[in-house]
Amino acid sequence: MSRGTVVAKRYARALFDLAREQDAVASTENELKLIADAIEANADVRVFLSAPNITLDKKIALLRGTFGDKMSQNVLNTVSLLVERGRETEIPAVLDAYMSVAGGVLGRADALVTSAKALTPEQAEEISTQFAAIIGKKVRVIGQVDESLIGGITVRIGDTLYDGSLRGKLNRLSKELQTSL
Repeated sequence: MSRGTVVAKRYARALFDLAREQDAVASTENELKLIADAIEANADVRVFLSAPNITLDKKIALLRGTFGDKMSQNVLNTVSLLVERGRETEIPAVLDAYMSVAGGVLGRADALVTSAKALTPEQAEEISTQFAAIIGKKVRVIGQVDESLIGGITVRIGDTLYDGSLRGKLNRLSKELQTSL
């Protein structure tokens, strides 16, 4: 596990604990997503926040001025602390970690779906629906492409891997043939 991931999980866990105490788990997730999306979408903001020649006060003032009326104090304080400690690049990772932690409380699970080609929104929705029925939770599909699968998909939800890929089927068939000889 990379150092950044560990740091992101610590911040996410602390923010989650505060949000749960205030019964604001879902709204905190939405607020954090709004900030992460805004930073990710705007290169100027990323450069501004990571510029060493801009004072911390100006960076915090930008965040508070831009998001102050849309954000809870907990989210603003967490993001400000990340910026203060030079970890502004960790904001998207904190969001991902927060969403994973909050998923249990919100009755949601993340499914890492790997396919040979990018999934269409319709395919992602169908996968979400099918796996929601299997695990009894809402499923958020996170897609990634691995052309070596040849066809089909693999789905990882927590520690469970569902392998419906052509590569996986060929590997299983090969093992069966080897054991039967």
